[in-house]
Amino acid sequence: MFLGALLDLGLSRKELDAELAGLGVDYKLKVSKVSRGAIAAKYVDVLMPGAKRASKKAPAKKKKAASSAHTDQHPHTHDDHTHVHPQVHPHAHPHAQHSHGKSYKQVRAIVEKAKLAAAVRERALAIFEGLAVAEGKVHGVAADDVHFHEVGAIDAIIDVTGAAIGLHLLGVERVTSSPVALGHGSVQTEHGLLPLPAPATMELLRGMPTVPAHVPWETVTPTGAAILRNIVDEFSPLPAMTIDKIGHGAGNDRAGVMPNILRAVLGSTGQTSSDRISCLECNLDDFNPEHFDYLMERLFDEGALDVSLQNIQMKKNRPGFLVRVLARPDQRVRLSQVLMSESTTLGVRTTDWERVVLPRTSRKVATDYGRISVKVTETPDGRLDYSAEYDDCKRAARKHKIALRDVVRAAERAAEKSGG
Repeated sequence: MFLGALLDLGLSRKELDAELAGLGVDYKLKVSKVSRGAIAAKYVDVLMPGAKRASKKAPAKKKKAASSAHTDQHPHTHDDHTHVHPQVHPHAHPHAQHSHGKSYKQVRAIVEKAKLAAAVRERALAIFEGLAVAEGKVHGVAADDVHFHEVGAIDAIIDVTGAAIGLHLLGVERVTSSPVALGHGSVQTEHGLLPLPAPATMELLRGMPTVPAHVPWETVTPTGAAILRNIVDEFSPLPAMTIDKIGHGAGNDRAGVMPNILRAVLGSTGQTSSDRISCLECNLDDFNPEHFDYLMERLFDEGALDVSLQNIQMKKNRPGFLVRVLARPDQRVRLSQVLMSESTTLGVRTTDWERVVLPRTSRKVATDYGRISVKVTETPDGRLDYSAEYDDCKRAARKHKIALRDVVRAAERAAEKSGG
């Protein structure tokens, strides 16, 4: 449903397929247009050669998506009590057609060695980690031993990685979501009848605002909750913005008071907005300055938004450095681990900050030196500023043996000429 909503928003199917090919797994993505109630929506199914589904219906997943602005969704679920549950559960449902599958450790290895953008890989791994930890806690097993049955493993890999790819390709800077709507009832598993929301879903929903959906459906699966936990910056009503596109992702056709769809809204604020970030800091007075380059590179590879160094005077009048890292709150633990493993610090201070930001998008423009990424920022007075991506420009300058400033100028002029 998440992929369906993003494709309906305008995510290129060709680009999505090209990026998913980097996973190196055997699957087929089937996308069709269907109606749920009075609303047309995109229906996505992940098929695996030789695998059989227990139901003719594709799995419906409760995933809230937003693009640069907001997600609003209706309840949706799987096939009552007789479905193959192709989510990341340590249990297989009674109608599963395959006894073999993949452990979380195996799934993680697939994503780690896949040919993906660093930000996409980090987000996909974070979603899977949260999912495995929650399932392991509920069922009393180690996260690495959480097992996915054969169809479910591939389905979940495509769902989770596709979600990360879609947000990246659409240039989404911020995601907001309405509170999570919870259905009621039960679901049959090999462990017996479990209440809805499923125990792992409840574990993943810790700290998230919820509301009753008033439907006897599984409106939130563990995979959907794990995606929400990773991608959503803020749970709130639809924020003030200019709506650009609306997409609908379809789940199974369900009888009820609401159509079984996920609605995603893509837009821009056109003005300053605010969000929350985490600030990580540590003081270093015994670190080889030559190694700062590698430390910063590692931090950025792991998803840091910004890294800065300041000269400071420390105790006993020793000269030192303050390392400051800005990151999304969900990356705080991982980046703290990088600081402690790659530097000499014994601890990391963390605080959450509110920040005010200008709306930004990133796009590639054609130049005589190849395609270059350019960041487009809208100022409060409506002016557009253009900033060419340094790494792209550096590669082009070296390849064509010309001055770096000439590539930068060409890219920014091309972006301005095309209208931002």
